[in-house]
Amino acid sequence: MLNAFFWGLLATSSLLIGGIIASRFSLSKKTIGIIMGFGAGTLISAISYELIFEAVHSARRSGFPGYGFFTGAFTFFFADKLIAKFGASKAGPGGAKSHSNLIIPMVLAIILDGVPESIVIGLGLFKGGAVSLAMLVAVFVSNLPEAIAGSTGMKQDGWSTKKIILLWLFIAIVCSLSTVAGFSLFANTSVLWLSFIQAFAGGAILMMLANSMIPEAYEHGGKLAGVATVLGFSLSVSMIILENS
Repeated sequence: MLNAFFWGLLATSSLLIGGIIASRFSLSKKTIGIIMGFGAGTLISAISYELIFEAVHSARRSGFPGYGFFTGAFTFFFADKLIAKFGASKAGPGGAKSHSNLIIPMVLAIILDGVPESIVIGLGLFKGGAVSLAMLVAVFVSNLPEAIAGSTGMKQDGWSTKKIILLWLFIAIVCSLSTVAGFSLFANTSVLWLSFIQAFAGGAILMMLANSMIPEAYEHGGKLAGVATVLGFSLSVSMIILENS
């Protein structure tokens, strides 16, 4: 269990690193967009080969992976819409939004992204006794631009470095506890339901990528975000091949 918490904390430690980078340096939106594109590419690969393929392979002809995939996707979709509405209600006069007013929606959104990813890391430890390097890198890289972008806004609103780091530490611990949950709560779960959970996480993460991460990467990084996405995908696939060779 402690091992699961450690790996979860390692994967989400990029939130702290992103907070420190944004607190000390000023990165351009283009740079953040390129990093975001790279992270999206690693996650696409991890979803395809570490989650969906594994789920379908272990529960073939059962339909459980399909049910899990669409349940996860639409769970994220509706939860994300609720968070967006909550963020809109925090807008100031005329619809103007400050990062201080939107801190709770932002935290909820990042936790919503991070919990499925962390559960998958825990499930990997439970099923194989070792964490997937590709999934670990995918989660680490994808968290980095979110933390940098969020911390930049907080810094502009006058947040101290200490306050920013403590917030990211809190989120990292919450996600790490999700890794422990993925490792310990499913000890007696059947193969069919494990495949459902894996596919659920895959659907949720893919919906997040399509609705949030990839559009933002292109908006800020332009055409280079696509290049970074391809590179991220290639790196993640290469690690999966090496792990299974």
